[in-house]
Amino acid sequence: MSESLIVVNAGSSSLKFNVYQLPQSASDDVDELAFLFGGQMSGIGTDRAHFMVKGAVGQVLEDQALAANQVHNLHAAQDLLSTWLQQQLSKPPIAVGHRIVHGGQRLKESVVIDDDILAYLESLAPLAPLHQENNLAPVKVIRKHWPDLVQVACLDTAFHAEQPELHKYYALPQEYFDLGVRRYGFHGLSYQYIAEYLKRRLPEQYTQRTIVAHLGSGCSACMIQQGESVISTMGFTALDGLPMCTRPGQLDAGVVLWWMQAQHKDGRAIQDLLYNQSGLKGLSGTSGDMRTLLASDTASAQRAVDYFALRTAMGMTELIVPTQGVDNIVFTAGVGENSPQIRARICEHLAWLGVKLDSELNTQNATRISAADSAIAVWVIPTNEELVIARETLKRYHEQRLQD
Repeated sequence: MSESLIVVNAGSSSLKFNVYQLPQSASDDVDELAFLFGGQMSGIGTDRAHFMVKGAVGQVLEDQALAANQVHNLHAAQDLLSTWLQQQLSKPPIAVGHRIVHGGQRLKESVVIDDDILAYLESLAPLAPLHQENNLAPVKVIRKHWPDLVQVACLDTAFHAEQPELHKYYALPQEYFDLGVRRYGFHGLSYQYIAEYLKRRLPEQYTQRTIVAHLGSGCSACMIQQGESVISTMGFTALDGLPMCTRPGQLDAGVVLWWMQAQHKDGRAIQDLLYNQSGLKGLSGTSGDMRTLLASDTASAQRAVDYFALRTAMGMTELIVPTQGVDNIVFTAGVGENSPQIRARICEHLAWLGVKLDSELNTQNATRISAADSAIAVWVIPTNEELVIARETLKRYHEQRLQD
């Protein structure tokens, strides 16, 4: 096997990875990165743990149930994965790229991880308690298996780093902005992929004002023009903006004060409420999974779906003010790519802007789903965060070699 690199995306109970074959030379276009195989360990820490790997054309390479004691946490899962990869690869990869949710105010682009960077990223864990420590766990395990391997942090906040400064402020005393309390924005790896896709495939739309709605387990929207982030719905943490699977989105801060003062909840209980018990799950009382809610005929499930569509449309329209209009809407991520019903419901709330869908194209999940006479073009573009991470990792690897 020729040289390869690995992309790792660790969640709270899953560990996803892809292996890519490198271009033949450093001067080759990074588009020549070839996907070899990838998969995930799911159900980590439960008795439903499972390991699945598929090849480049979808063939199953590995499919096995795992005992709970084999992968009781992310460190154990990465240990098992590293051992498996060492058996599959004829030589170690040249580098490993990691999705890291929060880069704080210091990091504005992907970066090779050294001791200093690792310590800094760990210090940001309170700003992304669902993600940051999980994202970093594989970094530490890989250091044990391949201590000299280049590892790269690819940051979800980096894409938004060059937004106009005014768009980063909260109406708080300046001292808190200086301490890092500002709007960062997230899902940047997804938005970067869409921006690059527009530049390569839809150059006319690339120059226009485009709202990208990343709708999955986490949800946000971002106004992009000329490949740059103008403004986004998420802020200091991944709680703000649009309603999500288990997170509330926009919320009056007074609710948190009420929990503390009237219900005597501590920080841990409030964190659990905000990150794990709210959003669609909280509204419906049953599930945060959009597929489950759409299939349900209960009033609470229908209310959750209606709320999601309304608030998502409202959140998207806020992004129009800085650019004084919008030319395109792009739906991406799990719900955005695969739910014609949700796209239609959101766009119904945007009809006053002249948004009109072609119902047949929408049902087909076509690339362009707007009607011919729609004032705003509406698109469905599957995201590929892993490919962005692979490209960024290869770029930082070559830079590191030049420095050495």
